[in-house]
Amino acid sequence: MILSHKYKFIFIKTAKTAGTSIEVFLSQHCGPQDVVTPIVPRLEGHQPRNYEGLINPVPEILERPGKFFRALRQTMASCKKFYNHMPAREVKQRVSASIWNGYFKFCVERNPWDKLLSHYNMHAAREGGALSLDEYLARGRFPINDFRYMDRAGSKIIVDRIIRYENLLPELGEIFAQLNIPFDGALGVAAKSEYRSDRRPYREVFNDQQRRIVEKAFAKEIELHGYRFES
Repeated sequence: MILSHKYKFIFIKTAKTAGTSIEVFLSQHCGPQDVVTPIVPRLEGHQPRNYEGLINPVPEILERPGKFFRALRQTMASCKKFYNHMPAREVKQRVSASIWNGYFKFCVERNPWDKLLSHYNMHAAREGGALSLDEYLARGRFPINDFRYMDRAGSKIIVDRIIRYENLLPELGEIFAQLNIPFDGALGVAAKSEYRSDRRPYREVFNDQQRRIVEKAFAKEIELHGYRFES
């Protein structure tokens, strides 16, 4: 997650959508007072800063009155006012109304079948390559993103633009031109790309049952963005 006062934008980092590569690029252009949250493991060229600070618990308690003590404990115990993969709704609670309303807010979304395949390959690589796709699907821990850019009720998108991963560089170019961020058409880094050794299109990987599991899990994102399992 990045909050730039220099360029007046808020970047919401979603899962498996080139977010780390975008963060590394943007961190090199951000000013000394901007907020850049850490990446684990750390990457060369990424410069986290200004993400720690006291949290006002009132907005989060008011949003979750039934979980008063949990919300109070979480906000009082945390020294990280901003963190990686932070949902937009939490950022909204922790910045002023003038910043939230005045800064350009954006994120990236991706075809769910392609996104899940990337997520699976990352976990399989980290587990030594022994994890099958069916075993991964049985766990049910998927890179679902819609809650990161919607309100808590899941009824409204609260960012200004959602970039399509499938058209990443041209759309980033449009935004960076709008924000006056220097950009030559390339991010210069492809973070975490080493995990995916099988480069077959997702259409050639999923069987019908696996396809339907993904369709059910990502039903909200499919509805919002019109993604389809294209033959």
